[in-house]
Amino acid sequence: SCRPVTASRASLPLWLIVLLVFGVLAILGVTIGLLVHFLALKENRTYYYQGSFNVLDIPYNRDYERETSPENNYLSKILETRMDDAFQSSSIYRQYINSQVITLVPDSNSVTAHIWLVFKGPWSMKENTRRRVENTLRQMLRGHAGSLTTDPNSLRLQEISKADAEKIINSRCGRRARMSATHDRIRGGSTAQEGEWPWQASLKKNGRHYCGASLVGERHLLTAAHCFQRTKNPKNYTVSFGTKVTPPYMEHYVEQIIIHEGYIEGQHHDDIAVLLLTEKVSFKNDVHRVCLPEATEIFSPGEGVVITGWGALSYDGEYPVLLQKAPIKIIDTNTCNAKEAYYGMVQDTMLCAGYMEGNIDACQGDSGGPLVHPNSRNIWYLVGVVSWGDECGKINKPGVYARVTAYRDWIASKTGI
Repeated sequence: SCRPVTASRASLPLWLIVLLVFGVLAILGVTIGLLVHFLALKENRTYYYQGSFNVLDIPYNRDYERETSPENNYLSKILETRMDDAFQSSSIYRQYINSQVITLVPDSNSVTAHIWLVFKGPWSMKENTRRRVENTLRQMLRGHAGSLTTDPNSLRLQEISKADAEKIINSRCGRRARMSATHDRIRGGSTAQEGEWPWQASLKKNGRHYCGASLVGERHLLTAAHCFQRTKNPKNYTVSFGTKVTPPYMEHYVEQIIIHEGYIEGQHHDDIAVLLLTEKVSFKNDVHRVCLPEATEIFSPGEGVVITGWGALSYDGEYPVLLQKAPIKIIDTNTCNAKEAYYGMVQDTMLCAGYMEGNIDACQGDSGGPLVHPNSRNIWYLVGVVSWGDECGKINKPGVYARVTAYRDWIASKTGI
């Protein structure tokens, strides 16, 4: 008779199994680690640079230093166009995001341009990217496009942190974080994006939104005089920023309300006021100041401007929670003063904007808020302060604004800006 054979299977000792499992895990870990490392090196990051170079043969003129002067804008525009062209047609055009002139410093026979650049690129190419940016700039400075002579040997370039890059841009007036360039099709407006209008403020009376205002300096805002008809006590007012009216974002207290000396309650002329805050506003991406135009600046009829505010969506209508924006156009004062329109009520110190056919307009609660215009460098200027109008969006009754250029010297006398 056959006995069934019991095959004895030799089992591996436990310590060996543990060792094998650990070995496999270790190999996997190292492999994954290496993969992650190499992928991270390939992953795109954003790089910020600041630099400077000299523009030669320019007679000394202090006005180059003033950020809103025609001289500054003219030279900056030429240099920005030149940088943009150089990077767009270079081998690193795919990595190029932005380049701007930040400040100009005039000297006896030259001007130093301080620039700010943004690129993207893999971490493994960090040094390579910086070198290529520098080479492209140096090549641009060697070229003699147009009438400007630039000195390639004066070029300095260094990488800076994102925080420093933001600090530099936020200290300048009228810049904004890159936004979608689309104007959505304040009555007839659409919701603004975070940080799109960083100078827009909500003036609150006893905690409720009452008027709009525009940040023009670290402690100064511009608004309408008629916002203070009921009480001129600064303690009743606060100012906040951002796109939501509630809860208040970056709330500040008002120290002083400076109403134009020529303003008479119930009338429309000199409807402008300055607010002085108790403390400085710390500028950041979504909160910083708008540029004030020179007194001599001319904004022509037909130019595109943007109105923003938390005012009623229609006459006596409801109020929005989120900031609204609407693109409108400057209207010729004679057209605005026609018999069927405002019949001569619009003075030289005022400006009409909107559409004679109605629809898009400022409304109640927008008072004191900004009417802004982007210049050719996409830097935003405060053109008007929401003042008065016949209801909202009515035919032949566009919005009327205090014309900022007419009050430029008054603003300077009260703010030092």
